Amino acid sequence: MYGVPPELNLDVMVGSESTQIRVGQYDIQFAFGDIDFRVQSRIVLLKSGVEFGAWEEGKWPDDSFYEIMNTPVASVCTQSSKIILINLDNGISIKLCDDSEKIETMQIVIGGGEPWII
Repeated sequence: MYGVPPELNLDVMVGSESTQIRVGQYDIQFAFGDIDFRVQSRIVLLKSGVEFGAWEEGKWPDDSFYEIMNTPVASVCTQSSKIILINLDNGISIKLCDDSEKIETMQIVIGGGEPWII
């Protein structure tokens, strides 16, 4: 809804791993180190640029999400004001999209601070 703010710096998560995924009826949550993601919009998993997994509100994530666990973050970048791309050491990319103009699509909390509302 609000887009990814240009001042949002997620570089601190490089080298960290996610050890669990939490699934709610309307969101999916995971953390890489001190950065906690609470996402209500579609998440796409990519391997060599090709989609091989996804999560959508109201659905259980498929088995492909096991591949993001316990794998260090290689890099993270904001591709546009609507897309965050988390690249993992195993060649998988997690694409987070702000895909709604009407509702908030994710909250990102760094080190227990105030959430960034996207």
